[in-house]
Amino acid sequence: MPIHPPRQRSTGSSERPGVQQAESALVEHYPRLVRLAYLVLPPSLGRHRRVLAAHAVVQRALPGVRSAPEAPALSRIPAQTRGAAHRPAPDSARSAYAWMRLRVLRAALAHERRPRWWPGQLPVPAALRPSLPAVWGLRLCPRAGGAGELALDQALSAVPGAVRAAFALRLLEDLDAPEAQSLLTGAGASDPAGAVRAAMLLEGADRAEAGELLRSGEFDPCVLQTRPGDLLRRRHRMRAVAAVAALCVVAGGLVALTEQGTPAPAPGGGGRSAFAPALDPAKLLRTAADEWADTSRIDFTAWPARGDRTDDRALLSRALRAWGRAPGGTAVSATPGTLAVPPAQPPQLLYAGEVDGAAVVLFHDRGVRVVRYAEPRAGSGAPAVDFARTDGADVTTGAALVVSRNGDRARFLMAPWISRTTTRDLLAPDSPARTLEVNADGVTAAVPRPSPGGRCDSWPVLQLRSSERIVENHAFLLTDLGDLAPVHLTFTPGPAVRAGARQPREATSTPALLAWARTACSLTALRGSGVRAVNNWNFAQQRLPESGTPAQWLCTRADTWQGPGRVLIQFLPPSSSPTGPGTVVGDERDTAQCSRFGQHVLAGTRWRAPSGDWYVLAAGSRAVSRIEATGAVRDSAAGRTLAVRAPRDAPVELTARLREGGSLTAVR
Repeated sequence: MPIHPPRQRSTGSSERPGVQQAESALVEHYPRLVRLAYLVLPPSLGRHRRVLAAHAVVQRALPGVRSAPEAPALSRIPAQTRGAAHRPAPDSARSAYAWMRLRVLRAALAHERRPRWWPGQLPVPAALRPSLPAVWGLRLCPRAGGAGELALDQALSAVPGAVRAAFALRLLEDLDAPEAQSLLTGAGASDPAGAVRAAMLLEGADRAEAGELLRSGEFDPCVLQTRPGDLLRRRHRMRAVAAVAALCVVAGGLVALTEQGTPAPAPGGGGRSAFAPALDPAKLLRTAADEWADTSRIDFTAWPARGDRTDDRALLSRALRAWGRAPGGTAVSATPGTLAVPPAQPPQLLYAGEVDGAAVVLFHDRGVRVVRYAEPRAGSGAPAVDFARTDGADVTTGAALVVSRNGDRARFLMAPWISRTTTRDLLAPDSPARTLEVNADGVTAAVPRPSPGGRCDSWPVLQLRSSERIVENHAFLLTDLGDLAPVHLTFTPGPAVRAGARQPREATSTPALLAWARTACSLTALRGSGVRAVNNWNFAQQRLPESGTPAQWLCTRADTWQGPGRVLIQFLPPSSSPTGPGTVVGDERDTAQCSRFGQHVLAGTRWRAPSGDWYVLAAGSRAVSRIEATGAVRDSAAGRTLAVRAPRDAPVELTARLREGGSLTAVR
């Protein structure tokens, strides 16, 4: 623990020090400067990014040859070691340290300020912040402290950066109030005097104890613990990046051809196009019929080529030509985030045959996309090409594809590992599943589609069972939301008493079917948005005021093939009907909430009791320890639920505290 030298002011010059002096000051006092930067930087960065940003701020503080001169703050220089406490530093060293400290402080405070030219309503992207040093594959964080350090960290997280800076200057740098205020003024803080006053209040009665906590390992970004990042997520991201990069290269080539006015030739056109090899039907990839049972990769790459026209070269040529460059009149559609560009390499043939009066061809772009081509057998109808992302598919999300839609009915092509195919209605949870006929090519009989209009009197789904040959042998649900790949439906039950968090499971159990019976109609809002899977999470149960009857809180999370998700918070009061719809009380897009990367959630709604009184109800997930209501009414409750009487239109803000520390705001 450093002991500070006697109080004395620096006698350094107002001119900036030389580069060598500044470098010497940075090297000698590097741990102290990094700790100061770490404390001032916004806690919202997270511990890993905050550590890296603190080191970047200090390293970038070293002046360049052409840096403009800046006046140093005249203040004391802390000693680095116990022995140094009795050796006053030379004036030049004091001046160099003071000058470097000012630059570090100014840069750290700038992280909470937007550039003047940046729109005030938008967060500043990380790309505009210093990017070095960088660490790949590891997560860095200081050593965890005790309860005192945790409480101090929470208190510092709740105040602005200028207050954290004043707090650190007084306790780490041993500056008095006027000196700290002067230094904050030189660093560009908006209200230095107010920041110093707030910091003095934050110190509390025992200033020495606060200083001890601030010097602990909890706030030392030079003594770090390392952990791996999310390896599975990184793996998926690298695959997605590689796939998107390949598609971008292809798209760039297509743009170049278009700009040169060179049409993309048909397959076999003498090699005039870079895409010609990939668009040659003779080079199509075909998987052996039984390969799915002898591979560990159970996705679309394991599908064999099926259908009665897989050897129809003319049909395959037309389909590939339409994919490479759709002729005029061809209807082209693509799910969000899917590039409608030619393949970079020969695609895999999944199906070619006749369905409902049309010739249909399905291709798989080797882990990236599924492409469907359809042309009418008779009449003057135009062909159609549909693109959909399927990267990262698995046993369930790669189990079926829409092969035909005709009015309010659809047919599906089943994966070869599906051993049993049935249908059921989510709005009839007590009805048994009904057998669905599948022909020798894997195409199902026509099944009803969920009504695309405002009516929601039924919600048909596929209930499939995988084969014992891949050691899965489990049932799961898929539903048609308008894309080529149907959507996988799952369910996460509420936490048991004294049990940990639960994982999503197949939505075939009685509690899952009952939950989906009351929330299925909310799936209408997700049509055509490239959704991969939807999970219903029963995150809380609440006893209603006056009656004591239980109500359920569900978070319906839709994950897209692109990655971003959307959550709908649904409140399910008691209902006389098992299909009584819930009320959507929150809707948030592009969020990690209700996923494995966002396991905490808080929601609220207004509810009218049978007596006619209105209440504000709130509920949180398993880690919530307290809920508070502010605004027109002020109340709080320990635990995961809150009910407070309030006027119907009274403005109320809801927040929650977590057991491990931190806070939540309600999903709106």
